[in-house]
Amino acid sequence: MRTLFIGFSALVLLFVVLYLAAPIDPAIWKPPPNPGLAGEFSANNRLAQLPRVLEGIGHGPEGVACGEAGQHYTGLHDGRIFKFNDRGEYSELVNTGGRPLGMKVATEGNLIVADAILGLISVSPEGELKVLTDSVNGKRMLFVDDLDIADDGTIWFSDASARHGYKDNILDFFDGRPSGRLISYHPDTAETRVHLEDLFFANGVAMGPDDTYVLINETGTGRIHRLWLHGDKAGQRDLFHKGLPGTPDNITFNGTDTFWVAMPSLRKTIDDLADKPLLRRYLSVLPRSLLSANAGNYSFLVGLGLDGEVKHNLQDSSKGFVNITSAVECGPWLYIGSLTMPAVGRLPLSQLTE
Repeated sequence: MRTLFIGFSALVLLFVVLYLAAPIDPAIWKPPPNPGLAGEFSANNRLAQLPRVLEGIGHGPEGVACGEAGQHYTGLHDGRIFKFNDRGEYSELVNTGGRPLGMKVATEGNLIVADAILGLISVSPEGELKVLTDSVNGKRMLFVDDLDIADDGTIWFSDASARHGYKDNILDFFDGRPSGRLISYHPDTAETRVHLEDLFFANGVAMGPDDTYVLINETGTGRIHRLWLHGDKAGQRDLFHKGLPGTPDNITFNGTDTFWVAMPSLRKTIDDLADKPLLRRYLSVLPRSLLSANAGNYSFLVGLGLDGEVKHNLQDSSKGFVNITSAVECGPWLYIGSLTMPAVGRLPLSQLTE
């Protein structure tokens, strides 16, 4: 009996220690409806055996930016940014020393990059790096994630979380206390301004037709928010999509009729833990690498029309090219980025109409 008591006491002590050691104080939250892999999101293998370019240059080409004359860009886990062409030829442009994520080429030719560590940065064609902004309202941003550029030069970008930085990003999903933001930066005035707050991991950003509105993905809930910028609805916000079955990462607009939304994983695990804050608190003590590995991965990409309806549903149940984080139309190709893969995927746009 004494041995049993000692063992029980030790177990209780362990739970107390782990509880106090937890880096978060999770909250209960209610996920929006999850359509699952059914109907317009039914599982398929349209991304099976996806062709690849830049094979072996490094891991995590998260975002891809289209340049002129078939010159494109992508950034890797180790901070390197590469420029490459449609033939697959490449060269290193710069190493930011941070983590380059979403990116886009500005009209003057500079590459604007959302760097999770450095902030919003500009890289010249010669590889000269300049930090445009890394703070807002007197506080350093922790996780600049994705961006798009309006016709007037305003850069709209996301700060995924005001609580957890890039290296601890998995904790944002265990925390359940949304703090992501949609922010703008204007190069003429250098003003950095917050427009939307309390987003559950603010992620992909895309301007709508004629810059009438801007979209921002909310990874934790699977929703896509819309902020109207012009017209009768200017200043209002609504939902462009009420809930995808995956965790939306980057979003890009093809300039005419399609928003490409990349989803590196499915929502189910996050949703299942929404009403279990105590379990999430204990899980948060585990190594970050273990938590990320258990988050699961998938091959999932959708194209949404201007009405938010699904036009393209591209998946691969065999998970050959996983953790898809971006898709962007560059000429005749759809270039596809990933959080973990050692290559960039490339799909002929002609295949989407076959």
